[in-house]
Amino acid sequence: METGRVMALDVGKVRIGVALSDPLGYTAQPLLTLWRKSRGEDFRSLLRLIRKHEVTKIIVGNPLHMSGDISPWAAKVHEFAEELRTRSALPIQLWDERLSSVAAHEILDEAGHSKLDRKSIIDQVAAVVILRGWMEASAEKKQHEPPPL
Repeated sequence: METGRVMALDVGKVRIGVALSDPLGYTAQPLLTLWRKSRGEDFRSLLRLIRKHEVTKIIVGNPLHMSGDISPWAAKVHEFAEELRTRSALPIQLWDERLSSVAAHEILDEAGHSKLDRKSIIDQVAAVVILRGWMEASAEKKQHEPPPL
């Protein structure tokens, strides 16, 4: 069984939502919202978090159009993910994030958060939605794999 924390990122133009799995990969928790400053500072901050939390894999939300086509923002996120892969030397996987923001708003509605206090946490919650989706798909895939000999 693979162990190590998986980090998920919801990369936006102004903020990056960050979520982490537990070391065994059973749960996903929000970590923080990184307010973007400059490309260099954004990567330095992410690399500090990666080292601090002993991250072994990164999932980056892939903001596709609803049709599945690559949006202009998705192209920029792909470049960001590739640069993070180079700087961190970690495996990075893009994960379809369509409707993750909608799901994040629903979660915050259910938790009773007002519209006003969402800006600081919505990106973290979206990162959790991305990470949970990836974790569930990974668990499903493992169930269908033949056992090792």
